[in-house]
Amino acid sequence: MHFEGTVFRYGRDIDTDVIIPARYLNSSDPAYLASHCLEDLDDTFVERMKPGDIIVAEENFGCGSSREHAPLAIKSAGVSCVIAKSFARIFYRNSIDIGLPILECSEAVDAITDGAKVSVDTETGVITNLDTGETFASEPFPPFIAEIIEAGGIVNRTKANIAAGK
Repeated sequence: MHFEGTVFRYGRDIDTDVIIPARYLNSSDPAYLASHCLEDLDDTFVERMKPGDIIVAEENFGCGSSREHAPLAIKSAGVSCVIAKSFARIFYRNSIDIGLPILECSEAVDAITDGAKVSVDTETGVITNLDTGETFASEPFPPFIAEIIEAGGIVNRTKANIAAGK
């Protein structure tokens, strides 16, 4: 998969309560969650971001609770992928489960600034800063994970496999 978008840059330890505040967890509606994505960290995020934009963050992105609401809010807001130095493990798993591409690449995070234009190729793991021409190598997804993400999540992949008789 290939993505291109503008970067929204954040720091370290961005927890799930900041990604989607607990006061909105009375709903699992993706559009509702998206409308409140990151509002306690960046109250202009939803207004400024355009579908396909990319979040870049420091270490431990998605720490906190195990709720799937956090990656769902990000994906439903239109973010194409998240690049970070590291992810909380449960957030990583929940992101894959719902089909949100996430890449770990410290070098890219160190070099990419807020507002930069970036392209990401998840098949090769190549991240390109389109403003500077710099490229960075992240680990591409293994085929099984790539299938889940391309299907839009593990539930969609499973439904497709059942329909295909697999």
